[in-house]
Amino acid sequence: MTELTPLHGKRILLIIGGGIAAYKTLELIRRLRDKGVHVRALMTKAAHEFVTPLSVSSLTGEKVYTDLFDLTDEAEMGHIQLSRDADLLLVAPATADLMARMVAGMANDLATTALLATDKPVMVAPAMNVRMWEHKATQRNIAQLAQDGVGFIGPDDGDMACGEFGPGRFSETPDIIAAVENHFRASSEPLSGSLAGPLAGRHILVTSGPTHEPIDPVRYLANRSSGKQGHAIAGSLARLGAQVTLVAGPTTQPNPAGVTVVQIETAREMLAACQTALPADGVICAAAVADWRVAQDAEQKMKKGPDGVPALALTENPDILATISQLPKGKRPALVVGFAAETEKVIEHATAKLARKKCDWLVANDVSPASGVMGGDMNTVHVLSATGRDDWPQLSKTEVAERLARKVADYFST
Repeated sequence: MTELTPLHGKRILLIIGGGIAAYKTLELIRRLRDKGVHVRALMTKAAHEFVTPLSVSSLTGEKVYTDLFDLTDEAEMGHIQLSRDADLLLVAPATADLMARMVAGMANDLATTALLATDKPVMVAPAMNVRMWEHKATQRNIAQLAQDGVGFIGPDDGDMACGEFGPGRFSETPDIIAAVENHFRASSEPLSGSLAGPLAGRHILVTSGPTHEPIDPVRYLANRSSGKQGHAIAGSLARLGAQVTLVAGPTTQPNPAGVTVVQIETAREMLAACQTALPADGVICAAAVADWRVAQDAEQKMKKGPDGVPALALTENPDILATISQLPKGKRPALVVGFAAETEKVIEHATAKLARKKCDWLVANDVSPASGVMGGDMNTVHVLSATGRDDWPQLSKTEVAERLARKVADYFST
């Protein structure tokens, strides 16, 4: 039986780019159709090297479009019809080349012609080598596409077919579907001012990633936070119409589309950036801030010497969550959400932290090595508040972000 979801009855034009991740679109098509989506597919010539049109056609139940100069299709202005019959154009995988051609407004094949001729929303799920993703040209193209209103899904960090590790990995199918579902949820909300979405007109401040506390010019204290969860939350809030300020520690995560990003390194810099970003309607402190720093970091690299290991005098860092939660009435955001990363007695420690910090909600999770949460793609969280506890099942970090963003939207709608 087809599952009734926000996707049921939607029409998606899937544009399959020429990357090795193209084979994953077969599972994506199957899962989309399970949710009641009518999928049409368009393939670039390079995509044929990784997956066959016959395989794609057998899953969509539709003809697969490949050639701009097909006489039958183009007699009916097929590239225009394809681009406008859909509710959404989804480019997956979006290669560096295809995104570059989108930015340039090129129309030298069926894919780019359809993208240029469309009047419908466009989302891209990038996939490429980490060096290609991090290249300045690609980053300029990403920024331009985001400015043009293109939505981004991923990419993730991970092992790649080329043997390297880092950002650029194609997002997992559940994460892509969750992002597409959220797009349709947001677009179904009534307009508020010039923005669509239930958080339109709201300013939400989000912190993400680790902080790096210098010991000397080449060493620092830090933790294993990747920033995946915080960045995903910022992106989800933006897709619901919020004005989002993301204060981010050192991380390789791509900046979410439509979000104002402030880069910092230390806890003190993060606090200062948060104070500058206020006032805000809500604050979500998802960053893993270092609790301590060296009382006096060395001006030059510390050397090994005859006296053995140097003693490091530590001092406490500012408590950003407590500082914001305990602002006076009139300056305190209406909703303050903290995170508790625990390795044992998760609920017990989180309950104590909720009372101590005086925030409104506390999102607790197990980050012990066995959990795989630090740097991983999955998370299991418990949302605590003064009224009780909500235990969520294991979800991808994207799904956690979407669910938390909806909870924030529901809070402000009541």
